[in-house]
Amino acid sequence: MGIIKDKKAYLVFLLPGLLFYLFSVFYPIEESIRLSFMKWNGIGEKTFVGFDNYILMFKDKVFYTAFTNNLIYLVIVVVIQLSIGLLFAVLLTYLKKRVTLVKTLYYVPGIVTTVAVAQMFRSIYSTQPVGLLNQFLDTIGLHGLATSWLTNLSTVLTSVSMPEGWRFIGMYMVIFYAALISLDPEVYEAAKIDGASELQILFKIKIPLIKDILLLTLTMCLTGALRGFDIPFLLTGGGPGNASELMSTYMYKQAFSNNNFGYGSALAVFIIIESILVVALIRGLFKERQGRQGLLRMILNRQKKRIEDV
Repeated sequence: MGIIKDKKAYLVFLLPGLLFYLFSVFYPIEESIRLSFMKWNGIGEKTFVGFDNYILMFKDKVFYTAFTNNLIYLVIVVVIQLSIGLLFAVLLTYLKKRVTLVKTLYYVPGIVTTVAVAQMFRSIYSTQPVGLLNQFLDTIGLHGLATSWLTNLSTVLTSVSMPEGWRFIGMYMVIFYAALISLDPEVYEAAKIDGASELQILFKIKIPLIKDILLLTLTMCLTGALRGFDIPFLLTGGGPGNASELMSTYMYKQAFSNNNFGYGSALAVFIIIESILVVALIRGLFKERQGRQGLLRMILNRQKKRIEDV
């Protein structure tokens, strides 16, 4: 197979994708940043207001409510998607037959339309007629826990987070499964011979070996949760009150419901900065941990060499 050495040829192949990325990603971001310094109702002339939108944002009580809700939403979604996805992937490695069928069945929710997922969970949470969740609680004798899940202030945020967490479990399961089956079996077979249990092999060998995949999936999951919008908006629209308001739903309301595009753009810029900072923090923590592990391995190797020399 020949290798392309001409740099102009690289540019020819990269240019279409690069142009598409610039116009579909960077241009909207640039426009959001520009509009965040403006006051504009979407029709009339734009008025430059400097940092007024950002000052208003940090004085806005609903902004802090949405920000706090977004963090809770993020934790619920990330825990559900990654922990259950990894668990299912590990169990799938022990399955000998119909692996493709199982992967397909678990992946289906990820390709179902958002409206269908929202409607399904609306029916599950329903009180009139009684939904599946309340019926289940009544069947097992916990009818006292039955409630109107999407209007109860103490349950609504968790209720709108669960569908998003459930929806993409299959996608992360497939990613983890592909990473686990790509590992060299000789590595953990040697550990089995030395008497290591399955749990020890999983946590001491398999998971550390797929740490790059863990970083990738964690980044995907975090950024997706920070931008979460469709299912919460379809289920509650941020209500009741602002109990399930997220940064994205609040941004949408300000820009498209209140026609305050300047303030909505300031909220959008905050979401972008928030996502970048979270990703940078996660990558920094992973690199620091890898550095410590590398240093520990180096020390152990030196000690081992000294023992062998003696």
